[in-house]
Amino acid sequence: MKKTKLLSILTTVVLTVSLLAGCGSKTGDSTSSKESSGKAVKITFLNSKGEIATQLEDAAKAFTKENPNITVDVVQAAAGESPFQKVSSMYASGNAPSLSMLDPNDMGKFSDKFLDLSSEKWVKDASTGSLDAAKTDGKVMGFPLSIEGYGLIYNKAVLDKVSVDPASIKTTKDLEAAFQKIQAAGVAPIVLSPMDWSLGAHFLPMVYTDQSKDAGSADKFTADIKAGKVDLASNALFNGIMTTFDVLKANNIDKASPLAGTYEKAPEYLGTGKAAFWFMGNWAWPQIKEFDQANGQYGFIPVPVSNNADDYGNSQIYAGPAKFIGVDSKNNDADQQAAAKKFLEWMVYSDAGQDFLVNKSSLVPAFSNIKLEITDPLGKSVKQYVENKKAIAPMTTLPGDHWAQLGGSMQKYLDGKSDKAALASDIQNYWKNVK
Repeated sequence: MKKTKLLSILTTVVLTVSLLAGCGSKTGDSTSSKESSGKAVKITFLNSKGEIATQLEDAAKAFTKENPNITVDVVQAAAGESPFQKVSSMYASGNAPSLSMLDPNDMGKFSDKFLDLSSEKWVKDASTGSLDAAKTDGKVMGFPLSIEGYGLIYNKAVLDKVSVDPASIKTTKDLEAAFQKIQAAGVAPIVLSPMDWSLGAHFLPMVYTDQSKDAGSADKFTADIKAGKVDLASNALFNGIMTTFDVLKANNIDKASPLAGTYEKAPEYLGTGKAAFWFMGNWAWPQIKEFDQANGQYGFIPVPVSNNADDYGNSQIYAGPAKFIGVDSKNNDADQQAAAKKFLEWMVYSDAGQDFLVNKSSLVPAFSNIKLEITDPLGKSVKQYVENKKAIAPMTTLPGDHWAQLGGSMQKYLDGKSDKAALASDIQNYWKNVK
């Protein structure tokens, strides 16, 4: 998720912590995180999730108390900086980080540079499906940092005032009826944020992922678009989703100037009850919490895709690992690799590591052994959808420029500068030119 664009963290955070390093004199997948040479070792960790930079610093301090002999320099990717480009540049300079935090669709691009982590202890405790995007030729090439989900966030206190039960919204017509009741009460029904990453990486891919619940159906659908086998303008799901988008657009708090909306303003609208819904993900809770007047009463409903409640997509939100961490095998020696693996294991199995993930960072862990209660209401909602098997995994094979290119097309549609036919043409032309 491109949430680094939202943050103004422009500095490099250097954290010094220590742990017992594994022994070994040559690089390779055979390094065990349990082995120890006892000598001082330095590793680096590229963090591309800026919203947990402070929490990571605190975690490092806790980590050093338990593991005294390794220095970890945490390098913060700048706001708006692509983690793929950052890591690529570090490899080009021969100074790749020991640990690289990347978006799921970037993991396969470094499969020849990362260690195979298949034999690590945490693999057996990873939640079902959480490792899929990090596998290459059956090997686990990355550590899932957390599960993130997105859909329509609701402020329950607002809905209660207008007697709208979020569980009753199962179709586009249901959503429109709820919006009418909310509007009649003098409240804006929804905040529809105009950022290209939100529209291009989160909303639009529903057209691909919701075509079928069959594995690989999203990739097949986009391949068919590329091959000219799909007339998107006549595709039922595309039209259904865009009909819902039209409802969101017509009820947007910023509809008078739809591209003027900002991410920073949206949590205030939702948290103070000026708006009832916001299309966004659980990563936004720290910002919503700052304005919360609903005593933590928030949750998710799916984005309706049709007027048939039984259609796939009408009862699911989108949830899956948002970031993976890979361990370098090229520029770091065996001791550094062992130290990097130790840090990953610490997050999953130590009390302080679990506290960092769940309590301090408000993350939904991707490991079944972590039993800490999630207090964040959006995290709770995501976890419930996942446990009830009502979650659709976000597409992890989108090209790197998809959210920018087609997010821009979605912005034009939102702003009334194009129509549905033009949008469909933009999408088809984009995929036909993907190499």
